[in-house]
Formats: sequence, C-alpha cells, structure tokens
Amino acid sequence: MNRRTVAALALTVTAGMALTACGGTKPAPGSGSRAPADAFDPVKVGDGDTTKGGNVNVLMSTDFQTLDPGNSNYVQTANVGQLYYRTLTMAKEEAGKPPKVVPDLATDLGKVSKDGLTWTYTLKKGLKFEDGRPITAKDVKYGVERTYARDVYTQAPQELNAALSDDGYKGPYAKGAAGDFKGIETPDDHTVVFKLKQPFAEFPALVSRSNTAPVPRAKDTKLDYTNHPVSTGPYKIESYQRGRAMKLVRNKHWDPATDPNRSALPETFTFSLSTAQSTISQQLLADSDPTAITLDSAGGLQASDAAKLDQPSIARRTASGIIGCTDVLDFNTETIKDPVVRKALALAIDRKAIQLQYGGARFGKLTQSYINPQQRGYVQQHTALDPTGQPKLDEAKKLLKGRSYPKKLVYGYADATPRYKNMGTSLQENLRQLGIDLELRPIPAANYFTTLAGKGMPDLARSGWCGGADSGSVRTTIDPNLGPSVDGKTFGFSNIPRYHDPEISKAMYALRGENGTSEELGRKWSKLFDRAMQDYPLVPLIRNVTRSVVGSDIRGAQVGYFFGGIDLSTVAVASGSGSGSSGSVARKG
Repeated sequence: MNRRTVAALALTVTAGMALTACGGTKPAPGSGSRAPADAFDPVKVGDGDTTKGGNVNVLMSTDFQTLDPGNSNYVQTANVGQLYYRTLTMAKEEAGKPPKVVPDLATDLGKVSKDGLTWTYTLKKGLKFEDGRPITAKDVKYGVERTYARDVYTQAPQELNAALSDDGYKGPYAKGAAGDFKGIETPDDHTVVFKLKQPFAEFPALVSRSNTAPVPRAKDTKLDYTNHPVSTGPYKIESYQRGRAMKLVRNKHWDPATDPNRSALPETFTFSLSTAQSTISQQLLADSDPTAITLDSAGGLQASDAAKLDQPSIARRTASGIIGCTDVLDFNTETIKDPVVRKALALAIDRKAIQLQYGGARFGKLTQSYINPQQRGYVQQHTALDPTGQPKLDEAKKLLKGRSYPKKLVYGYADATPRYKNMGTSLQENLRQLGIDLELRPIPAANYFTTLAGKGMPDLARSGWCGGADSGSVRTTIDPNLGPSVDGKTFGFSNIPRYHDPEISKAMYALRGENGTSEELGRKWSKLFDRAMQDYPLVPLIRNVTRSVVGSDIRGAQVGYFFGGIDLSTVAVASGSGSGSSGSVARKG
C-alpha cells in the first residue's frame, strides 16, 4: 500500500490547475503575501539555489515503518529511500504535477517485445554499492526475489510481483528455491529481462517501485536488513538508532555522472525520530532551527496553528501544493459484513467536521471518490454521500431500521497524529446518534499499517493512498485498494477493507489479463470500482493539500505530489548555515 505515512501509483492533478513562475510553480513571495486558502497552486521555497554542503535536520514524530526497500509500501520510506537506494526507473517529482517516470539504474524506460510479454532493461555502466562492489543484474533480480517471501516481508510491494510469471515462487529462503524464479532472466551482468503473465502497458512505472532496488545476496540479513540497507544512492546510513535518530552521509561510490535525477547538495541528513508533532509545529513556525524540515503529514502543523501561516515571516517559508494523496475511512468488511449497514454508517459521518480536523479547506478538499475525472478511463462514480460533507442521519437511521447491526465498534488511529484521534471523536458522536458505541483505540504509528494489514485490523480505520508513477491510470488506484490477491482467491495485500465480492473481484482479476489501451481498460476498472463502492467498503474523505513550513536556511523545498511532504531529493542548505546563519530566504524565480 503506497500509504500516507507511507506508498503506489495513482491519482492525477486537476487539469486546469494554474502553474506559474519557476519551472511551472509559484515561488514563495518575498513579501509574505499568500494565495487564498482555497487556492492550491504549488509554491516552492528557495527555488534555484545550488549551494552544496551543510546539514538538513529532518524532524519526525515517529520512526520509519521500515528502511528495507524490499519491505516497504510507504511514502516516507520512498522519500528518504531515494537518497540511499536506486531502482531501474524512478518517479521523478515536480511540484503540483504527477511524477514523471524516468530511467534511473537503467539506460532507458525498457524495451518491450511485440507480444508485450517481455521487458528488457540494460544497466548503466559504473554503478556501485557503497562498499565499491559493482551492481549487477543478478543484484536487481535478487532484490525482486526477496519480495516474494511474504512470510518474512509482510509489507513488500506486490504490484510488480502480480504482473510477473512466477510459477508459484515463494522467495529465495524457501526450501529448494535457489534458482527457481523464472519471472526474471539475467543473461549477463548488465541485462535484466522480465517475463510477464500478460501485457502491462504501464510496466516502466512498476519497475520504479522499491522492489527493483539492488540487494547483494551476501549482505541480506532478512528483517535486520532494515537497520542498514546497502546503499546504491548518493548517501548511506552512518548511524541508526531505532525510534531515536538516524544520520546519512555521502556515499563515495555514488557516481553523479550516472544519476541526473538527484541533486545531492547537502553534505548530511540527520533525522530526529521521536519529536512530538506539536513540538515540530512550534519549532518550524518559530524557525528555531533554520535547517529543519519535516516529513510528517500536513507538514506536522496542528489545526490550531493554521492561522499562523498568514504571518509574512512564515508565509515565505511555506512550501505547498495539492498532492496525489487521498484519505479514506475504511470499514472492515469481515466484521461489518452487511453493505446496507456500511452505507448507513457512511451517511451518518460528518465529513465536513473531519475536514476541519485536517485544518479546513486550506489543507484538504472533500472528495466523493478515490479516483477522479482526470485519470485515464474515468467514468462517473455514484455514492449517496452529500458532496458538501454534511451527514444524512435520517436516511442512515431508515437504512438501519429492522436490521441487525453491531452496537459496539472500534476505530483505530495512529497515535502520533492528534487529528486522527480528533477525527475519531467526531466519528464517535456521529455513530452515537445511531445507537452505536465507538471505542477509540490508539495504534503505535510505527506499526499502524502493519496492524491494518494483519489480524489487528479494527472495525474502522483511516488510511490514505498516494499518487506515484503513471498517476493517470485509474487501475493503479483501484486494483491495490479494492482488488483481489495475486491469485484472485481473496482480498489483495493493500486492500485494507478486506473487500472481496465473488462477482466483482473475479471480474477485476480477469481484467488484469485483458489487452487494450489504458483508456479502454480504465473505463472497465472504473465501472467495476463504481459497482464495488455501492457496497461501501470505504468512505472517501479528503484530497490532501500540504503546506509545510521549512527553516529559513532551507533551499529548493517543494512538496512532492507522491510523497505528500518535502521532497528530500531537491533540498539544499544556504551557504554559511553550518556556522549558524539564519538569515531570511532569498527568492529566485
């Protein structure tokens, strides 16, 4: 799941969004003026600065779910991961726009066979691991092979695996598995050949996923690999204290000549991994550390701090933009089995109140669907939800009349983010009016999505899905979130509601193997999604807008459309900041 605190390949930006000034974005105005609260043009801070050196201090309320590229479906890991690992292709960010798929370790976006069942990639020359050993095609293959060990890597991305011809492969640790994987061939050290079950037009986007980050077999420590994944990017991990701090330093074996996608300007990155969000918000607003940024959602800002963004000294340090992340409320369809009951719950929810918990219109737009009209193949979606977010209590009560439904439910929330708890308080009041007692259950943020994907999934839980490579395809939102498993027999890995309708899920599984244009196939996916949504497995909430305040010495700060936070690959530090400089940020258009 390319999840909020976490990662996949979805959602496009509104076609009519006005993009102006530097590189199609609007630089933060030096006067401190601010666009209206409901204007979502992207704003960069310190655009154009190419200063090399200094340290970026990243403030975070919780540790990363994982740093292992083979066990990650999380956008925060993908964001920091682009500093220490590389993949065959890369989803290159541009503020306010869906990312563009570009070559990374590979020389191009791949060569496809006439039947669409084979994709071939050639590795660039001069690629090395942090220990100086050359990166080979077998290292890329092994990185993918690891992700098939689902008994070990419970959060491994599965979209690429679902596309490959695997013959039931269970990963390199399974008994007798050595050499068994037929989905990838490596005829020489520089060639990687993927064998597909059926054609997949967006395949170059799939190999931008962290699955294809090379892993040296001799250094694979299974679950302990998260403590020090072997670097192929411009930085490597010097120290890592789980739940406390991490430091990245330059990888001397990274060759910038092979990597036009990463500026790698800062000398180091330090991460504080246990700073309360209220403290993050206070420190960034006060500019107490001029080199500080955060990766926390919504820039770590508290709803009570939103008005401070109007202050000129803060407005000119605020990077912002609408992002490809949508938040939803998931219903556990295994515990709330009746779709009519789920619909009643959905109609009772005050989505406008939830929007206020996000900071109001400045931080998110109410949405009626996970997919939107700008995605390829979109067809009109239908729900009974009020488009203004108001609850429909009378209608909800009518639906429940005479039906059996649970009188006690549990809402789970990530404990590091106050607005998710506050959202639960709002839900509590909504469901109380239906005679339902809602328990609020905190879940440690570092384990949140692992819990949702496992046996600890509560009755209700918030999640999010962020746009990544090939964001225009509706399939890359629909299939992961409501689609079936790789074999079609149950719900899919990222399908948090555990939704599996015999007829609809069977049709989705069959659709994976159909040929056609992305537009043609998209219409079929959209119609199936619309049918599934009549069962109300989830409730669309907020299309997110991030406004992230940065320290006054930070340059090149942009909000990543996919990452939902400051893009670490573009940031720099002002000259002299290492000696304590904290002057105002110069704007370059």
